[in-house]
Amino acid sequence: MTDARTTDREAAPLRERLWAAAVDADEAGAVAVLRGAAQDGWPKEALLLDVVAAVQRRVGEEWAANRITVAAEHAATAVTAGAVAALAHDLPRPTGHRPRVTVACVDGEWHALPARLVAETLRCRGWRVDFLGAHVPTPHLVAHLHATGPEAVLLSASLPTRLPTAHAALTACQSTGVPVLVGGAAFGPDGREARAVRADGWAANARHAADLLEAGVEKPSGTAARHQVDDLPHLADQEYTLITRTRAALVRQVLHDLWERYPVLRSYTPEQQDRTAEDLQHIIEFLATALYFDDPDIFARFVGWTTGILTARGVPVESLHLGLTVLAGHLYDFPRARRFLNETAPALDPFATTLSVTGTGTPA
Repeated sequence: MTDARTTDREAAPLRERLWAAAVDADEAGAVAVLRGAAQDGWPKEALLLDVVAAVQRRVGEEWAANRITVAAEHAATAVTAGAVAALAHDLPRPTGHRPRVTVACVDGEWHALPARLVAETLRCRGWRVDFLGAHVPTPHLVAHLHATGPEAVLLSASLPTRLPTAHAALTACQSTGVPVLVGGAAFGPDGREARAVRADGWAANARHAADLLEAGVEKPSGTAARHQVDDLPHLADQEYTLITRTRAALVRQVLHDLWERYPVLRSYTPEQQDRTAEDLQHIIEFLATALYFDDPDIFARFVGWTTGILTARGVPVESLHLGLTVLAGHLYDFPRARRFLNETAPALDPFATTLSVTGTGTPA
């Protein structure tokens, strides 16, 4: 085994062994699997990306399908993270002349494993990497760039709701003259949002990020601070800002209406009621993010994902459709938001063509 890129057939047996250790919460076993493979000649980059990353994707898929519990998902993720750390400790210190780069998760982003995989992949290729981990406040990130002068900064975001914060972090970093590459599931399958916020590059995965750095990334053309509305002029209509600022009140209003229109909610336990409120908050946050980019696909992907989660857990999808209908009734002064909700309705209910509302704030 000499190539850092492997086939599925080559990696499959190792994936199964690592998966077995992960679901058994056996970190020592997971470390032994990876270290044994490294001793057998597997390149560490291949172990990180073709084995560990694939197993972690499976962890998420199994949780989404309701085949493992939240606790089991957390335990398995901790095992894979620990195995990555152990493998990283075995890496030799960079001896080449490759420059320094910074890898970090944006403020509010706690999913650090994807960024860690990027950092260790770069170390495998000889880069000197400052890995700052999860949830890095933008002022501290910028201070680090001033102190270390890296060749580039790589920002990771897994949840789309972190994208407005990522945009602010990106512009702040670029104002220091450091080019910014972005990546993570938040930016979608094609990097559309990365282009919208004028990132200096978008990476689909860790290998892509390493390849982009090796090809060379141009420094930002200007270092003057710019406002978010400069990149996204539609923000001037204030829909994103107003919905974000009033989301707590919106949750309360929608819950009140649901209690009237969906009597079964009255029998919910306090825990179920709290979960319903959390679900509504997530819906509003994803809708706001879609408004931020004027991209209804962001909201449609979230609704599609949520539909799958509800179906796997035996929760009627009609409840989600009703929640969106009631929400639309409170957004009659927000034409973009209402349009996004209307465009999502057919995916939930083949008989629903619109979430039309009257001017009174109640569904028509």
